[in-house]
Amino acid sequence: MQPTIGVYICHCGTNIAGSVNIKELTKFAASLQNVAVARDYKYMCSDPGQEIIIADIGEKGLDRVVVASCSPRMHENTFRKACEKGGLNPYLFEMANIREHCSWVTEDFNLATEKAKALLCAAVRRVGHHRPLEKMIVPVNPAALVVGGGITGIQAALEIADSGKKVYLIEKEPSIGGHMAFFDKTFPTLDCAACILTPKMVTVGQHPNITLLSYAEVDHVAGSVGNFRVRVRKKSRYVDPEKCSGCGECWNACPVTRMPRKRVIKLGTKTLKEVRI
Repeated sequence: MQPTIGVYICHCGTNIAGSVNIKELTKFAASLQNVAVARDYKYMCSDPGQEIIIADIGEKGLDRVVVASCSPRMHENTFRKACEKGGLNPYLFEMANIREHCSWVTEDFNLATEKAKALLCAAVRRVGHHRPLEKMIVPVNPAALVVGGGITGIQAALEIADSGKKVYLIEKEPSIGGHMAFFDKTFPTLDCAACILTPKMVTVGQHPNITLLSYAEVDHVAGSVGNFRVRVRKKSRYVDPEKCSGCGECWNACPVTRMPRKRVIKLGTKTLKEVRI
């Protein structure tokens, strides 16, 4: 069964009409296969413009609609809602951008008109292959994964957790804090970096909605939006993190080595002078 298509061309004031021959474009649209009606209007996105589409869907029995106007980012939802009000599935709609892709970037009047014809023809051909879609509600996992435990990751995790959502914060280093942990002061206020960072680090460790996975990396991500499945690879620490107090005494008696010969567990050697930047 062949579709019955309605084509609507917007002047957009002089944004389109000043660079494209609207009357010629409308006549061209009416000659395309399966097009039952072709109209132009000064502002198709206005209420009167939408009413034209709604009325034609009922009176002309349209089962596809094409609007040639501005960017879909601005008014695609507007025209989809108009189709829905007229009783047409909103996804049986196609939009041709003859403003940003044509009138605004083509100086020659005749060339702009020819390009608009090509864009409109493509939209008419494409909408004939559209199939009706139905919205559905699916369950989603509200938990969030934040990768990177620097100051940005810490702040993101805290804000999401404070909103009541579960957060998994992954950091590849043994401790969160990132580069800011090595700074003395912050630019441009010269505030103490530790004074800003340390309370946030403590809050992350104690927040009931945050699960901190330090010394770990994302190994695999699968699934789709709202239902991602993430596999995290935790690096070996060679100590029991539940019992470790950070005293460093295990380093003195650790028998484990690797090649080239080097202790797996080691004490930090950086001095205050060395870490200043």
